[in-house]
Amino acid sequence: MMGDLLGIALILLSLPFFIASTVGLLRFPDVYARLHALTKADNVGLGLICLGLAVQADSVAVGLKIVLIWGLLLLASSTGATLISTSALRHGHPPRQRNDVDKHAGR
Repeated sequence: MMGDLLGIALILLSLPFFIASTVGLLRFPDVYARLHALTKADNVGLGLICLGLAVQADSVAVGLKIVLIWGLLLLASSTGATLISTSALRHGHPPRQRNDVDKHAGR
């Protein structure tokens, strides 16, 4: 009973992180800032979901498998973000500099 409540609380706690990453994806100016928002916030949100599911798991083995899945997804998302940012850089999309943002904002 207590494990179920903790699991539900962890899963619900992940929602603000997914919302923040979605807002970052829609609002940030370039691919690098968007990737940063997605990889950081989504990985924390996914970690909270995996921990919530692991707490609710019937056995320790199932809980460890869920945590292993999270670790593999961390590896996959960081590899994907690296590939996307390298491709963007090769195709002529340099990271924005601080003065570029100030010019864009009309300052």
